[in-house]
Amino acid sequence: MTNNPTPLISVIIPAYNAEKTIRETIASVLNQTFHNFELIVVNDGSQDSTLDIVSNIKDPRLQVLSYKNAGVSISRNRGIEKARGEFISFLDADDLWTPDKLEAQLKALQTNPQAAVAYSWVDYIHEDGTFFHPGHYVMINGNAYERILVQSILENGSNPLIRREALTKVGGFNPSLTPAEDWDMWLRLAKHYDFVTVPYAQILYRMSSNSASTNIVKMEKGSLKFIEHAFNDAPESLQHLKKNALSTLYHYLTFKSLESPSSRKNGIIAMRCFGNAIKNDLSTIWKWQPMSKAFFKIFTVLLLPPEQYKKLKTIVKKLVIKEPVNQLQ
Repeated sequence: MTNNPTPLISVIIPAYNAEKTIRETIASVLNQTFHNFELIVVNDGSQDSTLDIVSNIKDPRLQVLSYKNAGVSISRNRGIEKARGEFISFLDADDLWTPDKLEAQLKALQTNPQAAVAYSWVDYIHEDGTFFHPGHYVMINGNAYERILVQSILENGSNPLIRREALTKVGGFNPSLTPAEDWDMWLRLAKHYDFVTVPYAQILYRMSSNSASTNIVKMEKGSLKFIEHAFNDAPESLQHLKKNALSTLYHYLTFKSLESPSSRKNGIIAMRCFGNAIKNDLSTIWKWQPMSKAFFKIFTVLLLPPEQYKKLKTIVKKLVIKEPVNQLQ
């Protein structure tokens, strides 16, 4: 690898026990319409066949680094240390890219030299790869700091293409903020650099029952720690946004808990998050359609056994098949 020409882009995939998805994830990178990249897979102490699968993929652009398990933040930072590209992108081991992702984001940064981060829109997929629901589809071209202070508009760590010099300036991912390390990184970048949007869904975020994002309590704890950290650093003129950030977080966690496998425990967590969303921003009540949808889900999860809830959910979906899918679901 060291004798090859310097790649323009470095793609970093942290992988831990990803045998079910890693092959498809890597294929979505190797099949990009843009070819001048290196792909660094950081094997984070996997105990399954992840390393064997990756080692058997033959492509000169692919290299594998293996370490003891240290978590996604440190794995990404290790990849950054080895990366040679002028631009860097990250991809989680169970997510996918559309074939034009790198080409479109690179063009966006080359066309907008004042920007250091290009991001695309996100679609959510089931474990089997079928479509689940769209993401937020937020467009920001320019200063994104205030918006990211309130909400992680990039939605996950598999999204942006970033100028290497910008990553060097703001430093690596902060492992003490897991699982909000992505949000923290995007905010630190937004504090110094402009963002540019590629207005297409190019990241396919896989909803997995064993992914970190399904651990609602852990996500809540990490996100609250990040929000405190972020607003301690934010200017006085933006302090009024803190309650908005908390409400947005709990709005998200309400729906996230209802996306997880149905149980009374999840219903109780969803109800608590629902209450915290309203507590921090009463205007949440006025967002009637999505919040009434959440209340219905909470009510049925709490009252019905899982199998009956699933049957009712299927019936309701058939009845409202023409209704647009809610972006927060």
